[in-house]
Amino acid sequence: MTVYHGSSIKVQLPDIYHSRGNVDFGKGFYITPFIDQAERWSMRFKQRMGQGIVSVYKFDLESSRNDFRVLEFEGYTEEWLDFITSCRSSADKSVYDLVIGGVANDKVFNTIELYLNELIEKREAIKRLQYMKPNLQMCIRNQAMIQKYLKYVESKEI
Repeated sequence: MTVYHGSSIKVQLPDIYHSRGNVDFGKGFYITPFIDQAERWSMRFKQRMGQGIVSVYKFDLESSRNDFRVLEFEGYTEEWLDFITSCRSSADKSVYDLVIGGVANDKVFNTIELYLNELIEKREAIKRLQYMKPNLQMCIRNQAMIQKYLKYVESKEI
């Protein structure tokens, strides 16, 4: 499958080491099968840093499932919220090599704070976190998976 990564630089040799740890699915290399989503990510970099680039890859997801531990969320569920909350609070101790699921929207910090402080219930938090446009993020958390199954194709400036 073709996947995309939005950044401020061309990423020919992706790695898990340059990611922040307290994001939706933890530290890893984030990709998406949606070009428009990667372009939006790149535009954020362009606004802050003056340059936005989308790098394109071929990813053999099906083969990777045989060799690595994959966690895939089917929608915005309580399990998805628990996982994001754990990752964003740097409490995640899971051993997944790849995590696939929806993107939390830009209000995620406020919503998770309300949820953790028990000011809103879990169902309300999930409702607020849903991102209405079609989206999907994949976080590769194992460098060996990148080396074996993610192949660089090209990069384009936005």
